[in-house]
Amino acid sequence: MNSLLNRRHFLSHTTTGLSGIALASLLQEQRLLADEPAPLRPRIEPGRPFAARDSHHEPAAQNVLVIFCSGACSQIDTFDYKPELVKRHGKPMPGAKDLLTFQGQQGMLTKSPWKFTPRGESGKMVSALFPQLGELADEMCFIHSLTGKTNTHGPGENFMSTGYTLDGFPSMGAWTTWALGTENETLPAYVAISDPRGTPQSSVNNWGPGFLPAAFQGTEFNTTKPLSNLDIPAGITSKTDQATRGFLNRLNARHLRRFPGDSELAARISSYELAARMQLSVPEVTDLSSEPQSILREYGADDADNKLKAQFARNCILARRLVEKGVRFVQLFNGAYQTGGEGVSNWDGHKKLEEQYSKHGPVLDQPCATLLKDMKRRGLLKHTLVVWMTEFGRMPTFQKGASGRDHNPSGFTAWMMGAGVKAPFTYGATDAFGYKAVENIATVYDFHATILHLLGLDHKRLSYYHNGFERRLTDVHGHVIKAVLES
Repeated sequence: MNSLLNRRHFLSHTTTGLSGIALASLLQEQRLLADEPAPLRPRIEPGRPFAARDSHHEPAAQNVLVIFCSGACSQIDTFDYKPELVKRHGKPMPGAKDLLTFQGQQGMLTKSPWKFTPRGESGKMVSALFPQLGELADEMCFIHSLTGKTNTHGPGENFMSTGYTLDGFPSMGAWTTWALGTENETLPAYVAISDPRGTPQSSVNNWGPGFLPAAFQGTEFNTTKPLSNLDIPAGITSKTDQATRGFLNRLNARHLRRFPGDSELAARISSYELAARMQLSVPEVTDLSSEPQSILREYGADDADNKLKAQFARNCILARRLVEKGVRFVQLFNGAYQTGGEGVSNWDGHKKLEEQYSKHGPVLDQPCATLLKDMKRRGLLKHTLVVWMTEFGRMPTFQKGASGRDHNPSGFTAWMMGAGVKAPFTYGATDAFGYKAVENIATVYDFHATILHLLGLDHKRLSYYHNGFERRLTDVHGHVIKAVLES
């Protein structure tokens, strides 16, 4: 019989194939399959999961502050100046006659409603939308060539925060605190400060732990939304609460002595103890009454004419206080998911960009600029990396029949400031209209790899074994953008 595949051969080859798969799996687990560096996983004490841990190499930064503008803030109208766009205002974009983007067909090239002017000694062109942030242009390291994988807000936020467009993957902050722990034992290692208007579209995915231990998720609170379940219940005195907690600690300690290998119990005890400490520390750090009136005024926290700006300013002060107290990773959100309709409560300027950005700009500009200046004069930028980002960019055209810009992941801007980065510095560029990245194209994976590198972490070796895969923040991609690193 001259059959290509009879039953006997099929069963024979199947057995051989399964053996090969098993052998390959064993070789990979022992790092013998290829010349790959072995994973570097943190050694975590169950009873002290947030204890500070060593980095892989000498870090430039000890803390990270991420300022996330939810809704896709337009690079065309903020930091990416395109004189050719001004020249060709009102004309078709070359090669884009039938271009369709997220919401459909595109109209004509449209210059920014805000004038760009050179700022600082570097002469960096910054939009008049951000007059006070523009003053800090010499302190910033701009990346103008970021590229994303999606033009949808939820997946876009996921991608910027976790490196994946799908839900269920660990956030940057979770990876960081899992790897490094924290120097502060009375506050969470990772705090997400949501916008006064609410949470971003992808909500808790932006600060979630994914498949990492749940202890490493971000703790969400802000100056108007206190941390949930922290107050002592009504009818329970402080004395009774302390006595009950002491009794519980004695029972747990006795049980732990009987079962010293019970890591889950040790972790649970640790989380209870942190919660008890936070009953004092969180109200203290969120209480801004100790801040001088001059500081409140400088941030804009006393602006009676712009309540939203005042609320966001208070969140900025909270961010500074958290960094000051050694919180490892702080995420500060500007913009929330459509609490007032499309583009009203975030940077999603599809229909009325000029009207909406004229409201969003002042909310961000003074508080955020003062936060950066305040951190610098307190010496916090020597060990803190500040990252400004958004989920993707926007088109250089206005949408057909509208006065706003559609989504654009093909080229957008982020900037860094503080520990370990060159400033003033500009890396990469988009084309003449700000549509596509064309010079030193950078992926979000490269962006994440660079942030981890500045924290002293090797993005290729920081991995977690999950469902048969060595998972990383950067997946199987990414290169450190060495050009932006301070020499």
